[in-house]
Amino acid sequence: MERLDKILSHLNYGTRKEVKDLVKKGYVSVNGNIVKNSDIKVDPSKDEIKVLEEDVNYQEFVYIMLNKPSGVVSATEDPRYETVVDLMPEYSKMGIFPFGRLDIDTEGLVIMSNDGTLAHALLSPKKHVDKKYYVEYSGEFKDSYFKRIEKGIQIDDYISKPGKAEIICPGKAYITIHEGKFHEVKKMFEALNMHVDYLKRVEFKNIKLDEALAPGDYRPLTEEEIKGLKEVL
Repeated sequence: MERLDKILSHLNYGTRKEVKDLVKKGYVSVNGNIVKNSDIKVDPSKDEIKVLEEDVNYQEFVYIMLNKPSGVVSATEDPRYETVVDLMPEYSKMGIFPFGRLDIDTEGLVIMSNDGTLAHALLSPKKHVDKKYYVEYSGEFKDSYFKRIEKGIQIDDYISKPGKAEIICPGKAYITIHEGKFHEVKKMFEALNMHVDYLKRVEFKNIKLDEALAPGDYRPLTEEEIKGLKEVL
């Protein structure tokens, strides 16, 4: 059971004060009865809640696929840059956050949710969740680099976890890694005497970036996609 005003503000019907005003004006009903007290306790999974005679569809957790554009930071707030949360204002009051981070100049797939338990499981190093990137690079990708990436590359003060490289054509490749430490793909290429010119995440675990999403666009995950993510639990 939760307070009515908390549920409605969580679903972006307004601030607690604005929701209280909606209730006072008689715009909210529970199980067919107009309510005038915004702090009553209701069960959103069982009670029928309506605002302005429209059904309220309550979701405790939301799961969203975002195609992050360059120039946007993977954070919930930032004093200088636009964030991934800023891109989806209708979800901003639901406590969403990105599952992991992409560099500010890296584009592509970011999973957004308010499910902390699932995020913790997916980001745990023990789970070895695949993250696949499309890379455009300068320099020569030598045959010996495939095994070096598979074994792990010395980067700064650590050795990268085993990864996988697939060459599309000279200057373009797919790289699959499991950790995704700060600038990891870029540093891997630098250690191999190459330079990453463009980087885009195209897969995260079982989820592939929806090609219909332009940079900055997003959509809810399908039930099948959510089920695949939750296999780690």
